[in-house]
Amino acid sequence: MAEAPSAIGLTVPDFSAKMTSDKTFNLSDYKGRKLILFFYPKDNTPGCSAESMSFRDLYARFKNENAEIFGISRDSIRSHEGFKSKLGMPFELISDPDESVCMLFNVMREKSMYGKKVRSIERSTFVIDEKGTLVKEWRALKVPGHVEQVLRFLVTMNKNS
Repeated sequence: MAEAPSAIGLTVPDFSAKMTSDKTFNLSDYKGRKLILFFYPKDNTPGCSAESMSFRDLYARFKNENAEIFGISRDSIRSHEGFKSKLGMPFELISDPDESVCMLFNVMREKSMYGKKVRSIERSTFVIDEKGTLVKEWRALKVPGHVEQVLRFLVTMNKNS
């Protein structure tokens, strides 16, 4: 297992994972483009649906900034396909049932739900530049306004490069 990128400015190790549309995600396939990886706890839940719809609604603007978007959770491909179809998402969803991608980005957290401890994904977003370097991260984020914040970061990044 590759080490998790612990700091902005480190190269993200190449990884592969199954994704929707019967495809396989390989980080190395996206050199030359910016990547937005957003980790979310569970398909078809209110916060995750709201976040995914915000990325969907601003998708064309992200594409204009030379960015590809991928959502990642531990849900199965079957669950992802239904979620993607229901919300009309134009981007792929990565399935990470063994938590290997989650561990790479250190997004697994222990939470208390109804007095019981559970392991869950901490809602987080990462921006990887064209060279494969982690350039920005948001952790433990709140959904309202977040996707717009990611887009503003990309616009500023492109203006400064």
